[in-house]
Amino acid sequence: MKFLRTASTKRLLAVIAGAVAVIAAGTAIAVAASGPGPVPPKKSLAAAVHTAISAPSPQAISARISFSNHLIDASDIQGSDPILNGASGRLWVTSNQLRLELQGNNGDAQVVVNGNSFWVYDPTSNTAYEGKLPAEGTAKSNGSQEAIPSVTQIQSEITRLMDHVNLSGAIPGDIAGQPAYTVQISPQHAGGLLGSAQLAWDALRGVPLRVAVYARNDNSPVLELKATKISYGPVPGSTFTMSPPSGAKVVTVSTPTGSGHARKAGKHAEVSGVAAVARHLSFPLVAPNKLVGLQRQSVMLLDWAGSPAALLTYGQNAGAIAVIEQRSDQSAPSSSGDHQGLNLPTVSINGATGQELDTALGTMVRFTRGGVSYTVVGSVPPTAAEVAARAL
Repeated sequence: MKFLRTASTKRLLAVIAGAVAVIAAGTAIAVAASGPGPVPPKKSLAAAVHTAISAPSPQAISARISFSNHLIDASDIQGSDPILNGASGRLWVTSNQLRLELQGNNGDAQVVVNGNSFWVYDPTSNTAYEGKLPAEGTAKSNGSQEAIPSVTQIQSEITRLMDHVNLSGAIPGDIAGQPAYTVQISPQHAGGLLGSAQLAWDALRGVPLRVAVYARNDNSPVLELKATKISYGPVPGSTFTMSPPSGAKVVTVSTPTGSGHARKAGKHAEVSGVAAVARHLSFPLVAPNKLVGLQRQSVMLLDWAGSPAALLTYGQNAGAIAVIEQRSDQSAPSSSGDHQGLNLPTVSINGATGQELDTALGTMVRFTRGGVSYTVVGSVPPTAAEVAARAL
């Protein structure tokens, strides 16, 4: 809730750019539609961002929300999963509490954060995942906060960002009855399946009101989360003290804590290169110089649930392909049943039976061979992901 107001502009724009790069590429974006509500005055993007990050933080937020998900073809979805099918719901937020409900025919998917505790309920499997949030880093000893950047400084960062992505100005409109600005973002370089993304926020308070992702050559959002009604004011504490549904299976989730984990992660992050990574693996590393015509860019060591694994990247920007190689100590997921409400079609990879997840923004192919699990993922069509997998 406080992100747009308290984050430095450099961090804010870096997150926006990173979100685009992760799913990347294309150029088509629909212009934000205006409703009957109030519309803010025209402003430069830098001025609109400055107003957002300068605004005081609301005490609490209550909202009706709508979530749309068209990533996966409807024929691959069984039942009514609010995450996979999309749903309407409700959201409550305070400075250290959050409750999200997405309503479906099989029950409500829920996320509750109360202080440093959280639980997530999946109605399709009647399972609740509980845990503790990682401790935050130590605050600055002098208690000072980062100064809010000026409009000129924000414009400088926007100009720098536009060397890598296309940015619209601040498009005035209204969302959930609030005056809002929308920024449209698209990569400069063609490649991949992503067309663009939109982010909208309350023009006066800086609260995010809508985020949408578009596939290339598609004017309808593939993913969209937006507020349809919102109010600012106190929320009763009882809103966040609820428990998972009675009879739900409870799974405790371990989250990283302390500096030891950070040191361990940092150690693995420092290991790169084919020879160096191969020495840390208990299986032969497969790392061709090229994959479907894409040059190998990097090889890094990963800590995969406590076991060493390798991450390889091929190509650059939106059309890049990533490969994860790890020891297969567990059986690979089946084409159905392991994923509640989702069928994963099988695909033959040089005699091995793999699973393929085909979405509007990219493809994942996973198969196991000789005790090693290979996962190929990229913002590419299924045929390209399959050819890459068969080349390993």
